[in-house]
Amino acid sequence: MSEYLKFDHKQILSVTMILFAIIDIIGSIPVVIELRKKAGHIQSEKATIVSMILMTLFLFLGTELLNLIGLDVASFAIAGSFVIFFIAMEMILGINLFKEDVPESVSIVPLAFPLIAGAGTMTTLLSLKSEYDTQNILVGIFLNMIFVYFVLKKVIWLERLMGKSGLNVLRKAFGIILLAIAIKLFKNNTGL
Repeated sequence: MSEYLKFDHKQILSVTMILFAIIDIIGSIPVVIELRKKAGHIQSEKATIVSMILMTLFLFLGTELLNLIGLDVASFAIAGSFVIFFIAMEMILGINLFKEDVPESVSIVPLAFPLIAGAGTMTTLLSLKSEYDTQNILVGIFLNMIFVYFVLKKVIWLERLMGKSGLNVLRKAFGIILLAIAIKLFKNNTGL
């Protein structure tokens, strides 16, 4: 039992960085600012807690959901590698491949899902599960949610601090990291 709960700092760091890149809360600052303008206020605590619950549930129940519809984790991971690849291309090239309407009101739905715990995050979680220990993934989720909470609370201050060009550079850098992650996931799950 104690062997099962052994935390691996290298895995935690890897998972945290992968989730940080895929959640891309820094790159989402302009969207968060727009949502805040429309609503006047963002419930940072609620959005963070709901996102963490969604990710944790999907981490534990995602495989069963896939089995229910006749898919295996490797197939989902390969499909996820394509999703991550396209998200990375959006970040690097500054284009918008996935068109999403911004809703009229801000609630848990647009902020927690799909902005923070969206399809890319869920796909990544199942892909990570095939390579990393669950307890290390949970720590990575928790660390990211602390950061997400901080960003949601301080979004206006961060925008002023980093400026548009700073946010742009960071977004492109994480796009390249995501591209490498997508290639690794594809290779590991296809046996290439």
